[in-house]
Amino acid sequence: MISINDLTVSFGNYNLLDAVNFHISETDKIGLVGKNGAGKSTLMKLICGLQQPTSGHIDKPAHVTIGYLPQIMEHHRGRTVLEEAMTAFDSLKEVENEINEITAALAERTDYESGEYLELISRLNELNDHLSISHSEPPEVQAERTLRGLGFNPDELDRKTETFSQGWNMRIELAKILLSAPDLLLLDEPTNHLDIESIEWLENYLKNYRGSLLLVSHDRKFLDNVTNRTVEILLGHVHDYKVPYSQYVELRRERLAQQTATYENQQKMIEKTEDFINRFRYKPTKSNQVQSRIKALEKLERVEIDETDNVTMSVKFPPAARAGDVVYKASDLKVGYPQKVVFSDANIEIKRGEKVALVGRNGEGKTTLMRVIMGELDPFEGESKLGHNVSIGYFAQNQEDVLDKRDTVFSTLDRIAVGDVRTKLRDILASFLFRGEDIDKRVSVLSGGERARLGMAKLMLQSHNLLALDEPTNHMDIKSKDILKDALKSFDGTLIVVSHDRDFLDGLVDKVYEFRGGKVREHLGGVKEFLEKRKLENLQELERHDKPVQAAPAAKEEKKPQAADYAAMKEQSKELKKIKTRIAYLESEIEKHETRMKEIEAVLSNPSDKDDIMELTREYLDHKGYLELQTDEWASLMEIIE
Repeated sequence: MISINDLTVSFGNYNLLDAVNFHISETDKIGLVGKNGAGKSTLMKLICGLQQPTSGHIDKPAHVTIGYLPQIMEHHRGRTVLEEAMTAFDSLKEVENEINEITAALAERTDYESGEYLELISRLNELNDHLSISHSEPPEVQAERTLRGLGFNPDELDRKTETFSQGWNMRIELAKILLSAPDLLLLDEPTNHLDIESIEWLENYLKNYRGSLLLVSHDRKFLDNVTNRTVEILLGHVHDYKVPYSQYVELRRERLAQQTATYENQQKMIEKTEDFINRFRYKPTKSNQVQSRIKALEKLERVEIDETDNVTMSVKFPPAARAGDVVYKASDLKVGYPQKVVFSDANIEIKRGEKVALVGRNGEGKTTLMRVIMGELDPFEGESKLGHNVSIGYFAQNQEDVLDKRDTVFSTLDRIAVGDVRTKLRDILASFLFRGEDIDKRVSVLSGGERARLGMAKLMLQSHNLLALDEPTNHMDIKSKDILKDALKSFDGTLIVVSHDRDFLDGLVDKVYEFRGGKVREHLGGVKEFLEKRKLENLQELERHDKPVQAAPAAKEEKKPQAADYAAMKEQSKELKKIKTRIAYLESEIEKHETRMKEIEAVLSNPSDKDDIMELTREYLDHKGYLELQTDEWASLMEIIE
């Protein structure tokens, strides 16, 4: 479908990409991996035509559509969330116009056997297939389902886009791209602003996506679950593996081991041969053997080992001073902003040495709690208190807002360093991969990953016994995340971390606080146990609230129901009544859709000149889409009450 041919991107004497070649076919789901700054985002821009290569070219058919989600984007204002998402279907009008143009052209042609005629027929079939898939259900239904999958509540769909944060607007842009159903999706770190549940929804969506995908992500599990091929950019060159990320890591390790072993054996053979040549070069009796070996060395195909970039971060947090037994405690906490209460009745206790994750949907209060802990925000009610002798090191979610863009990398640290640490600034920066001329770069030109590393370097300047990290791994490459994770596991203080990265949290934290529906719940154990428990908990809640009360078996001595039992029975009765009312409504709607579909079928079977076939077909497909959705809901509700 798309071919990248001898693509080179140069900056002065430095080649970011050096004669890169690979092909993207219709069914490929590719994970594009490499260190921060390797050229992943640049390659995506080249494919989109937003940037031009120094040399080489990209071949792509004119009719191939591309949906591109960059890391940083402009957001539209003035529309509601749903209205903005619905703009994704504007392209369908172009498809319809092209169908009409081709149909008109075919009507005028008589060269039925020509190549051009057959190409037009083929293109018409493609467009009709695309249109039929897009019209398989009403656009508004598709838009609502996608937005809810990406974390929007139903009551948020009528809010203006400008009332949402940058992260939420990124979700709207992602929804538009998914709804437009392009032939090729280019997604540059799409999970950076998604919570765990939205990531799982996006995983399932991309697994079943009919087009091809080129994905940049630093979430190992996301890559494994979504991709079937891995393309690595390393020192300007591309290495292509037809497997997901974890298998690529193993294959790459095996490949390097085999190359190294073969190289070492060949070097031993060459050394012995050269030794023979040098020893017997001037002996007439050995001249034939010497010449034979010289020719053999000249013809020998030398084994080369793939270049590797082994430069990695080296992070070790300073020893933590001993704090009190309870590092942070919140009692009956009610927190929010003048226009909204974010959560209430929260009771949180974090003890010395615990490593705690704050998880939940964006906007539920994770960062808000961080602000309360830091003293930047006062609670409406309740008490928020740090423990004895606690020193906090805080990493803010958006380093772009925290770091001064006018500063250089070195001056960012130099501004706040005091005492002997000033003599170690270059070493600290080097451990975070800022070497040589890198330390003189302005913050304004740093990539997202570089800013994250610089923000983390600032934490190294002082010893803290409580680290409060808000999305520390956003934009960090996988190797850097692993090194940071190991450093945090070895940290002898207390950790509070906000993250949606399951792989990063797994094995790091021993307690989870979940922010959901204005409440904060404590879950003991790691994130893996939390996710398993959360799913089980949902099923239990479904059974508890949605199933009718079963009569208890007769007993010898009947006990009086307690007040709590009466309340539970009353609650279940209410829920059951709601379900039955909903079922009756759905049955009425299903009957209406079926009746109207039969009427349209009758017209379409024998249309008159006055009938608009296209409009009737669209109406039929709209009813069909609603019918399928409502029938599915009816069936699931019937299972609950049976």
